[in-house]
Amino acid sequence: MLMAQKPHLSLSKILQMNIGFLGLQYSFGLQQANMAPIFSYLHASEGQLPILQLAGPLTGLLIQPIIGAMSDRTSSRWGRRTPYFVIGAIMCSLGLLIMPFSSSILMAVSLMWLLDAGNNTTMEPYRAYVKDRLNDDQHEIGFLMQSAFTGLAQTLAYLLPTILVVWIGINKDAVDSHHIPYTTHIAFMIGAILSLVTILWSVIRVPELPLTESERAHIATLPRTPVATLTEIAHAIYAMPQAMRRLGLMCLFQWFAMSSYWTYVTYSISLSVFGTRNPDSAGFHSAAITNGQVGAFFNLIAFVSALAMVPVSRRYGAGKVHAICLTLSGLGMLFMPHIHDARLLFLPAIGIGFGWGSIMGNPYVMLADSIPAERTGVYMGIFNMFIVIPMLLNAALFYFVYDDKPSSFSGLRFHGLNWLGGDARNVLTLAGVLMICAAIAVLFVKTEAKDVA
Repeated sequence: MLMAQKPHLSLSKILQMNIGFLGLQYSFGLQQANMAPIFSYLHASEGQLPILQLAGPLTGLLIQPIIGAMSDRTSSRWGRRTPYFVIGAIMCSLGLLIMPFSSSILMAVSLMWLLDAGNNTTMEPYRAYVKDRLNDDQHEIGFLMQSAFTGLAQTLAYLLPTILVVWIGINKDAVDSHHIPYTTHIAFMIGAILSLVTILWSVIRVPELPLTESERAHIATLPRTPVATLTEIAHAIYAMPQAMRRLGLMCLFQWFAMSSYWTYVTYSISLSVFGTRNPDSAGFHSAAITNGQVGAFFNLIAFVSALAMVPVSRRYGAGKVHAICLTLSGLGMLFMPHIHDARLLFLPAIGIGFGWGSIMGNPYVMLADSIPAERTGVYMGIFNMFIVIPMLLNAALFYFVYDDKPSSFSGLRFHGLNWLGGDARNVLTLAGVLMICAAIAVLFVKTEAKDVA
């Protein structure tokens, strides 16, 4: 089907249509920096942390493809993707607002399911909205602008506790009755506001294009039953473009690595720099603050590098640029556990920042031109399966290989699988190796370099 030319958007409009990613990714940044410590404050063991965070990958696996297929078939007075943005943003805001008041692990896990369901309801239609709204020659700047906002939002999410402690003077060791710091309460409250306000700003300032008569006619012919939606997902998987299939191995390595890093980096810093693993200690609180500073720095690097990658990826190809950035990230993760001075942690964070800036943009550049426009939503949702399946594997495997502490599920442990020795520093080493494996895998994905006009 011949697609009509879309209005060429100014840089200002592309910025505004992506500002919703500021709130969405601020929420993800809060989770990355705070959920593992929150579970520890509520007395979870380190080996349980990945499995307690199953909400993210499971909701992504279940929700994004379904929401993607549904949004492809939606034709409403409010738009094709917009209803999903707003519903997801409201769910996310509620989860963020209540999370710091968790009084038990069960309550925190339940709220995380609500939070991640909201995030995933918003995420996939948002990426489809960018492809819907922009012509092919603006895809690079559109998706890499999302990556830039990801870096900026997560910089703020990671840095806010330091701002509250150093600039405003809040005591980092001041906690509520459930040992959750008050700095965490404030950070999550700000996230609840940003999540909703920024999404509304984007959809109001840069509304979706109205569907053409032929698009409406095509949607009208599509069945909307749950069975039809699942059938569409299955058929789309069967007919998946070859370029998209080849991204799967790369995603397996890079997202297993990133999931491992986010869960255990605070614990690695606590051991290597502050010499403790006690979550109620001042040293662990200092490690959480330090990780916030390091995370803010690497997300700032991601923000700047994502903008700089636009012309570079267009000239040399997104695949080559992504491979280089993943290698730099892997090297950073390999070196970080061997650093004992908190100030030197910012050096490996540079490489991690380049990798993260590329992860949130370049794979989508490679994907966007290989999928049919009428299936943008479902394929963006299916591509998210390449992200969440490695995270699910991470949660399942780490329970068995991280340590051999007794638990209520200790009968499931197998002798000899204590590969990581209960040491978070070994997790970061593993993550670094896997990131370099991802860099090698991306070289087998065929992409075409685009000449700069």
